[in-house]
Amino acid sequence: MTSDAIKEHLKQVKYPGFSRDIVSFGLVRSAAFVDGTIKVSLALTTNDPKIPLHLKSEVDKCLRVIPGVKETIIDIAVSPLKTPATTGAGGNLAGTGTAPKTIKHAVAIASGKGGVGKSTFAVNLTCALAQVLTAQGRPNRVGLMDCDIYGPSVPLMMGLQGRPEVEGEGPDSRIIPMERYGVKVMSMGFLVDDNTPVVWRGPMIMKTIQQFVQNVKWGELDVLIVDLPPGTGDAQLSLVQTLPLDGAVLVTTPQPAATQVARKGGLMFQKVNVPLLGVAENMSYFTDPSGEKHRLFGEGGGILIAEKLGTTLLGQVPLVPAIREGGDSGVPVVVSAPDSPAAMIFRQMSEDLLARLISSKVGAARA
Repeated sequence: MTSDAIKEHLKQVKYPGFSRDIVSFGLVRSAAFVDGTIKVSLALTTNDPKIPLHLKSEVDKCLRVIPGVKETIIDIAVSPLKTPATTGAGGNLAGTGTAPKTIKHAVAIASGKGGVGKSTFAVNLTCALAQVLTAQGRPNRVGLMDCDIYGPSVPLMMGLQGRPEVEGEGPDSRIIPMERYGVKVMSMGFLVDDNTPVVWRGPMIMKTIQQFVQNVKWGELDVLIVDLPPGTGDAQLSLVQTLPLDGAVLVTTPQPAATQVARKGGLMFQKVNVPLLGVAENMSYFTDPSGEKHRLFGEGGGILIAEKLGTTLLGQVPLVPAIREGGDSGVPVVVSAPDSPAAMIFRQMSEDLLARLISSKVGAARA
């Protein structure tokens, strides 16, 4: 039996809290079969002692069902997570890099499934945060990191084009994030041609996210919003390995098809010790000219999933053409129509989010 054949079997073993397997995440260092014994070596970076024990048990069960296997030897090298004291309060499952000390709070915007308007939500929430902080005398203190490697839509929604500038040369060079509406923005969409699909495996995604965190000159930020792709895969794991998160916001639409998958995303963050700051229900209702609300995608899904995850419902965003039009034109609704009901909902959510981040930081300091 070859090493590749053994690794093919090990693809059945998922990393705790993720839908991806340990082979895809690059945790299997070697695998060999000799005289009825399979020897496997894994390398992990974690502070959770339960994870190596769990993986060792799962790997053993996976290998022992292979015909001809009599014994297994499973070596797991565990490196401790080193989290800078000056970064976010949220713990992580693993970590190989450090976040810039100039970033006070880092928040992931996530969804279990696609099609719920997560990026549109992230863009409007970030612009609303920038408006709130500017009103407090803290302009240009918000960043938006687009980690949707395969389908980056943030540049379009923010009305940004071209390539970011690079400051310096060699290993000390830094990418200067592009900026609009008081928000500093970094996205894969700035680095690839519109007609070029991104076909990457896990390690390349991890390296890109690490560079977005560590090699972009973010400057002093009160909040860095991270727009994640749907699901619980490479990008999610890479982020929690690289950037200590203060929390995550789950975006869902009201119907069970979305909320059931969103719940899995919330459980993933809980497993990796990232606090859930709340659930946002998108496309909650449509209001007709007479003022009557129509619940096109059902009702109550957001509050239900928030209660199941032990968090709060941050808000309900209506289904209005202006939000979609703002994304297509590159002028988010909170910028184009700041006094509209939708814009006011986004600003209220941004104020609540800031309050939660500050209170969680104070609580961590007291602990």
